[in-house]
Amino acid sequence: MPAGHDVSLRADCVADSAGGLTFDVTADGASRTAHLVLRRRDGDEEVGLPLAPTADGTLRAALPSTVALPEGRWDAYARVADDEPLRLAPGATDLRALTARTPSGSRGHVAVRIPYATRQGKLTVRSWLRAPHAEAGELRVEGAGLTVRGRLYGACFAPDAYAEVRPRHSPGPARRSDVAADEARFAFPVSYAALGPGVWDLWLRPHGESGPRVRIARLLDDVADKKPVFTYPRARVDTAYGPVEAGPYYTRDNDLSVSVTACPSPQ
Repeated sequence: MPAGHDVSLRADCVADSAGGLTFDVTADGASRTAHLVLRRRDGDEEVGLPLAPTADGTLRAALPSTVALPEGRWDAYARVADDEPLRLAPGATDLRALTARTPSGSRGHVAVRIPYATRQGKLTVRSWLRAPHAEAGELRVEGAGLTVRGRLYGACFAPDAYAEVRPRHSPGPARRSDVAADEARFAFPVSYAALGPGVWDLWLRPHGESGPRVRIARLLDDVADKKPVFTYPRARVDTAYGPVEAGPYYTRDNDLSVSVTACPSPQ
């Protein structure tokens, strides 16, 4: 099959409860395909996965959770014989195991891989590798603030644990919030009145000042891009900086942040 041949290559994806992925590639002439190739979009890294024939005539590649896949977006290709790799389109996807997954955190990190279709209809895998990881759960939006609940993986809480709300684009100080911890679970409040206009990122300090700063994110489900899916109401609040509108949102990387916007002055 020469490079540039008009062939439609697609891959069905199945996730397992350990965080691994299986790819089944189908195409006319696909028996000559040797590898599934994942290319990191913002770098020159590649991961090659051997494709082996199955009883139903497809070619299968496995990406087990034990194979390291650095954090980022990985575009999927099939390498046909010695030709240039061909971009894969997504087929059927079964990610049900991801929604029921509870990682042990025993390895000190959490690895998440979610395959998804790009706007151009191509297959990409979004990978996260967090060590440790603070998984956002319920966000309770109430009046002039919110309560964040979640679970910590790969670390434990010390008595001096706290949360930080940090300004993303300014050198100003972070706002601290006391954390209520119950084994691995945590909760803390965020008061909008203490925040000026801008974007504020949410972090956990499970060991206090002496330990790691852990970004709070929502990763453990089957939604690759949380921002357009999980939306929350915004509140109008009077602050020392003037009236603002504030509310939580998930970033492009599914990290949890708070957006604060100054209200226009009355005319």
